[in-house]
Amino acid sequence: MSVVGAFAASHAPGITGRPSLPPAVESEAIFRAYEELRARLEAARPDLLVVVAPEHWANFFLDNMPSYCIGLGEEFSGPTDEAFVNIPRRQVRGHARLARALAQGVAADVDLSTSEDMAFDHGVMLPLYLLRTELPVIPIIVNCLAGMPAPLHRCHALGVAIRSTVDHWPERVALLGTGGLSHWPAMPESGQIGIDFDRRFLDAFLNGRIESFLSYPNDKLEAEAGPGGHEIRTWITIAGAAGDTQGSLLAYQPVPAWSTGCAVAVLEVDKGRQ
Repeated sequence: MSVVGAFAASHAPGITGRPSLPPAVESEAIFRAYEELRARLEAARPDLLVVVAPEHWANFFLDNMPSYCIGLGEEFSGPTDEAFVNIPRRQVRGHARLARALAQGVAADVDLSTSEDMAFDHGVMLPLYLLRTELPVIPIIVNCLAGMPAPLHRCHALGVAIRSTVDHWPERVALLGTGGLSHWPAMPESGQIGIDFDRRFLDAFLNGRIESFLSYPNDKLEAEAGPGGHEIRTWITIAGAAGDTQGSLLAYQPVPAWSTGCAVAVLEVDKGRQ
């Protein structure tokens, strides 16, 4: 089986940038969950990691904001916001050959862009830092930020296309979606957390019912989870790739000091999808 692990985790900048700001009862749950996620990633023994992450103005701006972009480089650098997240900049290995194969396979079903010169911000680098992994990375950037983000059901279709492509590979592939959950970044409401939304989304994500969110209206999503709530697109992509299966919640913790409803989760991989 090519897909050996499917994971999702929040990447709130405060996790590394301001680790001691929240009460320990809040922060320690997230750090413990990342440690457990690291153990599960290592136990899966992947050859490479496909990371689905949002854009934070590191690569694109209002003049050109693709819905999806796959990084084709042999090497990447990040984080671009190293002072903000207190993570030293480093080089991350890519896998150009398999990235091109993934792009070609996905493009048969989902329109996407590619880039041979992609920068990593905290959306990718914070999870990599906490997971302490040196695996080669194929990054997939999803627009969750500006213009017209792809409809949620199309993000699910992206995940299905990823899975149908990598299932033909001999390499062992792990998938990681990063972002969310509810947060109101750089807004007067910053620090507010949509706990009810987060719990309903996690219930659907972990119990094979992600379809209940695939037509969620954008204005309702933003009202209940903030503009940062659009980052559930990365989680939905992972659910599509895993096969809308059951999962385990390693932690959910509202952390006002990090301005985010933070979650870390694992999905089982549907073997019947091969």
